[in-house]
Amino acid sequence: MEVILLEKVNNLGNLGDQVSVRPGYGRNYLIPQGKAVPATATNVAAFEARRAELEKAQQALLADAKARAEKIEAATLIIPRKVGMEGKLFGSVTALDIVEAAKTIQLDLRKQDIRLPNGPIRLTGDYQVELGLHADVVTHIKVQVVAED
Repeated sequence: MEVILLEKVNNLGNLGDQVSVRPGYGRNYLIPQGKAVPATATNVAAFEARRAELEKAQQALLADAKARAEKIEAATLIIPRKVGMEGKLFGSVTALDIVEAAKTIQLDLRKQDIRLPNGPIRLTGDYQVELGLHADVVTHIKVQVVAED
């Protein structure tokens, strides 16, 4: 399936690229999310007419993501959890827990921004959690998991 990308998509292409993707990926994810349109002659012409508008919108999103990244890098999240022997948590700290902790200090994070490649956090300590705010903006936030009193 050929599609035209309406924004930059990681590991796929940039705004305006005409790429070939598997039909299910295009039909079930890219098109419904507004990230792409089918590459028909009509859509190609419509895209070229809107190219400047879409590029301006992408620049605005990128600038917003960079501003958010600067604010986030300066923050530290402290997440208290019940702890057993040897610093092991009863349960774990997931992406959703990090989003909730960020809300308490007025940070705007979404669950899909958080990247936990090793899975949820299961021990107390200090962690650098990677955040993907935009296809071009990757930052880190400090997370301290401490024992609850």
